[in-house]
Amino acid sequence: MTSTAQSSRSRTRHTGAAAVALTAAAALLAGCSSGDTSDNPLAGEEAKAGTVVVGSNNFAESTLLADIYGEALRAKGIKVTYKHNIGSRETTYGLMRNGSITVLPEYNGSLLAYLDPEAEQKSPEAVNAAVEEKLDEGLTLLDSSPAENKDSVSVNAGTAEKYGLTASSTLADLEDVAPEMVIGGSPEFQTRRQGLKGLESVYGLKFKSFKALDAGGPLTQEALTENTVQAADIFTTDPTIVKEKFVVLKDPENLFGFANVTPLVHEDGLSQEGVDALDAVSAKLDTKTLLALDAQVQLEKKDPLDVAKAWLESAGLS
Repeated sequence: MTSTAQSSRSRTRHTGAAAVALTAAAALLAGCSSGDTSDNPLAGEEAKAGTVVVGSNNFAESTLLADIYGEALRAKGIKVTYKHNIGSRETTYGLMRNGSITVLPEYNGSLLAYLDPEAEQKSPEAVNAAVEEKLDEGLTLLDSSPAENKDSVSVNAGTAEKYGLTASSTLADLEDVAPEMVIGGSPEFQTRRQGLKGLESVYGLKFKSFKALDAGGPLTQEALTENTVQAADIFTTDPTIVKEKFVVLKDPENLFGFANVTPLVHEDGLSQEGVDALDAVSAKLDTKTLLALDAQVQLEKKDPLDVAKAWLESAGLS
């Protein structure tokens, strides 16, 4: 179980990246998985021979995805331990580099932006190829899933009904009605290309006004729910979408880039059987499914490990 992942996945990688400082003690999130965890998630020891260490960043969806990956590996008889809720990408990437973590749920476009902030994102395949060029030696991406957690323009249920917007509607469908709508988001959303500037230049959208709120957080969710704004920047796997029946508008021109859920792997620590198991997960995980699983964890307060096991069984992966 310590044989390397397929050599065909190896790419020329950038090895001159500055060393990443490992921060002390990231706060643990409430509702973390009940799976096996190490006493210190920031400990820098390399994984024991034959053991796959699955890590997660410090937010609920990352913990859930780590449990899905870990239990899919366990179903193949692979020994797994967890390091949950470690911290931000700056910390987890450092632990991947030094071999303390074997597998980490990542988002391909977000990882590329971290490794190369100036990189263009034209397709998931191009994003993954660009990431591979920038990854440190020994790290690789496995197959990306269709599931994405990225910015979106979403409308509330009343607005959707008023203008006949459905889950099949696109941003282009707002062109005639945007002048009647207030849109909300973080202050930066007003000035970024992946915000009002791009919505106008790419889709021709000119809104009635903009309301500065937060980055897809409770202020934005409340404003959209109470119709203070009729459209807002909401992340595509935010469980509020399910709870409040928001309608996420499709982005066919990929203004908001790509954020496909993708396993980041330390090659020396994962067998081909493990690679195949994680690729099988990615093949069946889409945004609608991930949104429903997030809702179980974040709204219904279910243990993410239980949610992960139940989904793997339903998908024929356990």
